[in-house]
Amino acid sequence: MEISAVYQGVDGAYSQLVLQGWAAGRGLAVKTHGASTYREVAAALAGLRADVGAIPIENAIVGTVREGYDLLAEFDLEPIAEVLLRTDHRLLGVRGGSLEDVREVLAHPLVINECGRFLSSLPHARAIPCEDTGIAAREVARGGNGSIAALAPASAARIYDLDELARDCADDPRTYSRFILVRSRLNTVDAPAPGEKRKTSLIFSLPDAPGTLARALAHLDANAVNLSKLESKPLLGQGSDHTFYADIDGDVRDANVATALGGIRGVARSVTVLGSYDAHVGAPLEDGDGPSSLGSGRFAPDARDDKFGDKPVRITSARVPRIETNSAYPRVDRMSKPDGTFVKVDDVTIGDGTFTIIAGPCSVESREQMVATAQAVKAAGAVMMRGGAFKPRPSPYAFQGLGWEGVDLLAEAGRAAGMPTVSEVMTIDQVERMTNSISMLQVGARNMQNFDLLKAVGRTGHPVLLKRGLSATIEELLAAAEYILSEGNPHVVLCERGIRTFETATRNTLDLSAVPVLRERTHLPVIVDPSHGVGVRRWIMPMARAAKAAGAHGLILEVHPNPPEAKSDKEQALTFADFAAIVEELDAIPTERMHARTGA
Repeated sequence: MEISAVYQGVDGAYSQLVLQGWAAGRGLAVKTHGASTYREVAAALAGLRADVGAIPIENAIVGTVREGYDLLAEFDLEPIAEVLLRTDHRLLGVRGGSLEDVREVLAHPLVINECGRFLSSLPHARAIPCEDTGIAAREVARGGNGSIAALAPASAARIYDLDELARDCADDPRTYSRFILVRSRLNTVDAPAPGEKRKTSLIFSLPDAPGTLARALAHLDANAVNLSKLESKPLLGQGSDHTFYADIDGDVRDANVATALGGIRGVARSVTVLGSYDAHVGAPLEDGDGPSSLGSGRFAPDARDDKFGDKPVRITSARVPRIETNSAYPRVDRMSKPDGTFVKVDDVTIGDGTFTIIAGPCSVESREQMVATAQAVKAAGAVMMRGGAFKPRPSPYAFQGLGWEGVDLLAEAGRAAGMPTVSEVMTIDQVERMTNSISMLQVGARNMQNFDLLKAVGRTGHPVLLKRGLSATIEELLAAAEYILSEGNPHVVLCERGIRTFETATRNTLDLSAVPVLRERTHLPVIVDPSHGVGVRRWIMPMARAAKAAGAHGLILEVHPNPPEAKSDKEQALTFADFAAIVEELDAIPTERMHARTGA
């Protein structure tokens, strides 16, 4: 049986060694693919473009890699097994090079930390951070410069035809990294049978009060559950509250573990059980010779046209899975996550019980306009800023936006005000560049059924605001969201912005009945755009009140310093005073907290 595996980096990365060693130990053939980031690894798995992936979660010297735990929770990935790999760093250089000639050493930042004493012994060389060990080795081979070397595993020397200039470069020969092998919970391929020794990982947050951590951990002691790891970080936006990352021995199906977790839930603000998986047994795996190692006989890089391998790329070879469900939209359907989900956009959370207000101009026009608007809307209560840089207009002679200059101005204003940003992306070739500057990508009403664009934003793992199309049914909106989630991106917020009907009194017909319908049918957050819904400034306030009362998770509103001078949608743009009045009035309306299936 051959499985498809994804890792961060290129041939020769430690993550690739982990996947190949794990598969070899189970008699599986494996075809590995490199991705640019661990987020892209998670998105590829969630989109079922690979069977299994490797994500690091701990380093014996540096400590916890929190991003690994967070990605498991964010993309709802299923852990399968942990693998410990001894990180045996070698200094690799071009053929015929010497240690004395080395002036630059390329290495992953974690590797630089692990090899501090060795690097300090090279007084004429400086360490250069690199994305991963495979890329470091590949760049040395491509450059052919004897003054540049890489810290990488021995396998990378074989792959890229490099010499070993030094061995045992780590400060401690026992240095190892801990990886978790994960897959999508929707993967229909049978998972390996559980091993005898199991672990469970969880993330939980506690209120800042005396004794809360002790009371939580007491449930482990009372149920004879061993705590093998505990680390914390401050909980964003919650003052002195903390989030804790924990590993415990045992499986969630074990009675004592289940009881202990139930007790922790009674103390904690929130508990996310990432899952149970096979614990590593025995010494860490090694990249070397020997019966229990990842020897060269079992390590074979993918065939490449270029002997040095490809640059990290996004995995795009989609495989359409057969998912057992009665729903046409299994990932979007409320039953897949009955308690609902929330979407984090930087430090803003949409769908967690708070009412989110996004505000800003229809179009980005100037730095002065954006700075003034950002300051005003934040002061009045907005937590995110919107602004259109690329504008799809009905007339080719209308203002089309400032393009990439507008993207830069929006990003600058958002940074200055400390607010995440949202802006519309119109074409596939804009997607990657937009994710580098904008916090949340908007797929506008005119692109809701641009399926190639939906797939492209789905592959990014970046938060997406999906607006309902001009004449789209709720079914079609859900189907569009399914396209994004099917590519591995769970971070989707739906937006009701009005639809076309025979009525001409308003710009569109704001279908507020869609809010309770969507709350019942999908776990995704739902916000409302009353600005486009009615298109007339004086009618926005009553529609905003009604949207919150109907159970929307938030609003997106158009605000301009001088609406009569706005280059687009001037009739519906709110003044700063209008916006402040709406927010003040909305604060008096309780946020809808009823469960969606009870009528919210």
